Amino acid sequence: MTVDHHFRLFFLLLSLLLHALPTWAGARVVDAVEMAQEPLSLTAQVGVLQDPSRALTVQAVSTAEMTRQFQYGLASGASFALGFTRSAYWFRLDIGNSGDEPVQRLLVVSNPRISQVDAYVPDGQGGYAVWRTGADRPQTSKAYDNRNFVFPLQLAAHSQQAVYLRVESSIGLLVPLQLWSVEVFHAHERNDYMARSGYVGIAVAMILFNLMLFIALRDRIYLLYVCFVLGTVGCVTIKNGMAPDWLLFGLPLNSNVAYYASASLALSALMLFMRRMLQTEVTLPRGDRLLRGMILFFLASPVVFALALPQVSRYAILLFLLAAVVMIGVGVACALQRQRSAYFFLAAFGLLILGGASTTLRALGVLPTNMFTEDGLQLGSSLEMLLLAFALADRINVMRQEKLQAQAQLLQAQNQLVESLQRSERELERRVAQRTEELQVLNQRLETLSMTDALTGIANRRQFDELLALECKRAARHAAPLGLAIMDVDWFKPYNDRYGHPAGDACLRQIAQALVTALGRPTDVIARYGGEEFVLLAPMSDLDDTCAIAQRLLEAVRSLQLAHADSPFGEVTLSIGVAALLAGEQQAQALMQRADAALYRAKQSGRNRVEG
Repeated sequence: MTVDHHFRLFFLLLSLLLHALPTWAGARVVDAVEMAQEPLSLTAQVGVLQDPSRALTVQAVSTAEMTRQFQYGLASGASFALGFTRSAYWFRLDIGNSGDEPVQRLLVVSNPRISQVDAYVPDGQGGYAVWRTGADRPQTSKAYDNRNFVFPLQLAAHSQQAVYLRVESSIGLLVPLQLWSVEVFHAHERNDYMARSGYVGIAVAMILFNLMLFIALRDRIYLLYVCFVLGTVGCVTIKNGMAPDWLLFGLPLNSNVAYYASASLALSALMLFMRRMLQTEVTLPRGDRLLRGMILFFLASPVVFALALPQVSRYAILLFLLAAVVMIGVGVACALQRQRSAYFFLAAFGLLILGGASTTLRALGVLPTNMFTEDGLQLGSSLEMLLLAFALADRINVMRQEKLQAQAQLLQAQNQLVESLQRSERELERRVAQRTEELQVLNQRLETLSMTDALTGIANRRQFDELLALECKRAARHAAPLGLAIMDVDWFKPYNDRYGHPAGDACLRQIAQALVTALGRPTDVIARYGGEEFVLLAPMSDLDDTCAIAQRLLEAVRSLQLAHADSPFGEVTLSIGVAALLAGEQQAQALMQRADAALYRAKQSGRNRVEG
């Protein structure tokens, strides 16, 4: 090889080195050989690239230009808490093997709730082995059969490779990344599944125990508790990525829709159990109404989650936290009323709510990822079941004591029965007298009601007929004038047909109030005679005086300006016929006939007028 060729080769290598330097500058290569037996958290070693369009491919992000855009050191804890985002995120891990032998490592994404996880691992032939998995995809898509997302990495001796992960989620995006040796992970995997199986064992024991109590005692509270435990176990199982690989309405049972739906149903069952346990319908009516409203909301929410989970997941988390606050508040309120069961509820369910809240706050990125926040719901649920066992035993003990007290009270009641019967005899006599007096008062009230029109509240026809007969006799006895007017609402049937009977009733009530208000003397009486007819009785009024009063009543109804589309006047009006008692006349019937004839003339003359 000539010197010229050596120089060309040197400058070519130098050019490649300078071109790759910006790429390597930010990258942090992980040496798989130097790993300790403990898993290695990768949050400080991987680069992160946000993809708002969710359209980037591995070929695009692996170019030198895109590689320089990866950012390092974005997370200080064990997870990338990316919040509720619609963006996709790419992670780049540069990993190498400085040893003389090939090694195998496991890249673990220890959050089963990520909707989509795509792993791109170099295949040694210039391409990538691709796994497309996630919570919203079938479990058979996983590279390794585990509740988390595990990807095997094969590293040849003295080699280096770049591994890419693409994640996207319909709920809060939390990405814990760890690198494990195969042996250590298998040991951890066994312990992990044993711990979660222990939780399921506790739940099954509590379910069977409460089912037996329900069968024995026929108390619905135990059945409600069974429903709650079933809902909680389902929620925790789905959260942990351990639900069967089944499809539910076309969605995987491990999907985030099923996770949020099971959480809502578990909360609904918990609130139903709480209402029964604390008897909030009696002890805390306002709180009980709030609980019932939330129960209906959470029962309906799975439909919303199925239709628009990415849009509502953030608000659903806040509603779950609000439900926890409301339940604690109701429990405290009942405890302040010295309810024995409220103390047990706060102790048992407070731990559950605290565990669930810690898990929720972890999903929001408020709390760090650790054993307590990752499995807070499961730990809180386990402690709640153990504490509630004591609460249920106490409930049985209280029921036994109440039964003994009831027997003692029954014996005491038998001894007091004879004395009570004697007192009852005397009391009965006193009450008979009291009831007789009350009946007289009620009869007087009934009499008053029978003289009043139920719709308008003014005098009815019966009261008017009695007053007319009395006033006719008084007018004849004292030779005094007596005026009478009959009023009819113009075109009232078309009004009813157009606006409806409720509007017609409201119209009659307004007219009646206007007529009563327009009366100038306390001796004058307005009554509803029937249907849309009203009558005026004006003692000490001749024909002219009564016509003047009638004209005032006509104007009072006009001033209401009640719209009437089927009237030529465009509003509700009256036609009024007026008559006065003739000298020496005593017949009320004759007076009514003359007023009725005048009303007929008013209608024939175009209505909305007074005729005397």
